[in-house]
Amino acid sequence: MGFELLGLSEPTLKAVADAGYTEPTPIQAQAAPQVLMGRDILGIAQTGTGKTASFTLPMIDILAEGRARARMPRSLILEPTRELAAQVAESFEKYGKNHKLSMALLIGGVNFAEQEKALNRGADVLIATPGRLLDHFERGKLLLNGIDILVIDEADRMLDMGFIPDVEKICERITKKHQTLFFSATMPPAIHRLTKKFLDDPKKIEVARPATAATTITQKLVEVGPRDKRKALRQLLRTEEIKNAIIFCNRKRDVKEVYASLGSHGFSVGQLHGDMEQRDRMETLRQFKENEIQLLVASDVAARGLDVPDVSHVFNFDVPGHPDDYVHRIGRTGRAGRKGTAYTLAVKSKLDVRLIEGIEKLTGMPLPRDEDFSLEREKRAPRKSADSDAKPVKEKAEKVSSDEAEVEKPQGKQHKRAESSERTPRGKNKPDSARSGRPQRGRRDSHPGMAPDDMPKEPFVGMGPHVPAFLSGPFGATKK
Repeated sequence: MGFELLGLSEPTLKAVADAGYTEPTPIQAQAAPQVLMGRDILGIAQTGTGKTASFTLPMIDILAEGRARARMPRSLILEPTRELAAQVAESFEKYGKNHKLSMALLIGGVNFAEQEKALNRGADVLIATPGRLLDHFERGKLLLNGIDILVIDEADRMLDMGFIPDVEKICERITKKHQTLFFSATMPPAIHRLTKKFLDDPKKIEVARPATAATTITQKLVEVGPRDKRKALRQLLRTEEIKNAIIFCNRKRDVKEVYASLGSHGFSVGQLHGDMEQRDRMETLRQFKENEIQLLVASDVAARGLDVPDVSHVFNFDVPGHPDDYVHRIGRTGRAGRKGTAYTLAVKSKLDVRLIEGIEKLTGMPLPRDEDFSLEREKRAPRKSADSDAKPVKEKAEKVSSDEAEVEKPQGKQHKRAESSERTPRGKNKPDSARSGRPQRGRRDSHPGMAPDDMPKEPFVGMGPHVPAFLSGPFGATKK
């Protein structure tokens, strides 16, 4: 079955052909004709199934007729992350190049003024994250009463990130009767309630049962000690035939540490996590997509936001905390019928054992153990001797301290000898020559205006060689 059987226009079909696609995926084949008919859609599909094109292609043809007005977009696509929103924007540019459709992208980390200009020019397609869209709406820069098509994408991810209340607010503010396209990889109760509330007799399309991994992905589990995870990762990266790979960590701190460790061992690597500025995140994604860097260490913020069709490997440096995240992570490889490999590194702890059991229960199959893997002794370059898998920061600090000690040790001994040569017994006055000519505390010539007999017999303790006049005066005044 070719794209020409989906009912798409000639300009759209030409753009699809130029992009190199010849046959639609199952979700595209089932969803596109229904969207063109104006039906509400409830699509249950995992990442990597071509879901984005299943709604962008028919939307382009629907929106080809008509014209957008200022601050009144004709369609709205809600995405949970900036990266996924940017990916959808790229799809519209690619498939809509033969149409004169205007588009606006509202995401965080970008200047409000530039986004307001795009809204004022009018947008046929508005792609946004929920928080930034509500910011513009509450400022009065955006009207939602002209929406003809609403797309809620990655709804279960919206739920995980706490965006469902914002999504409900947005849906309630769209007063015009419209078509709703709703997509989710899983259907937890909260998402099912949302579909009941906002969809009108939807056409349900399910191309795979929820949370199942693609059959083209080879999955492997490697069990190592907690101090050996980085070493095991480096060994796998060196022994596997890797075109490019995404390495997922559970925490932003781990992303930074694994990125630094791989970089210090000579790997071509970038990092992607939520603490980065938007422009830096987009630049890192560009470098990875254009093969300027081979490895990308990422947190789950990128688990559903990457559209790199030919990722050869995925590595779970940490076992994901939720079974659903495992499926979404490894779904970055083995896409569009290609083969891929996914490794998961686990330690022999109660937590990892429980998480692995949850993944196996969700996918309905055991996670294959890599029985052939054995940790080999790693040859390390001398200049990298400060890098350690266990405590890199501490060992680096110890190395710096050791280097400083080697430099300052001779000076320290010399200084100690000099100090001991000037030391005098406690209670004894040092000779005047040792004080470089400075007047001694309590000397009679240090109190002008006082008779020699009026001088105190003991020095003024704590006052130094100079004594204020208000202390020296009373001795002369009271002496008879």
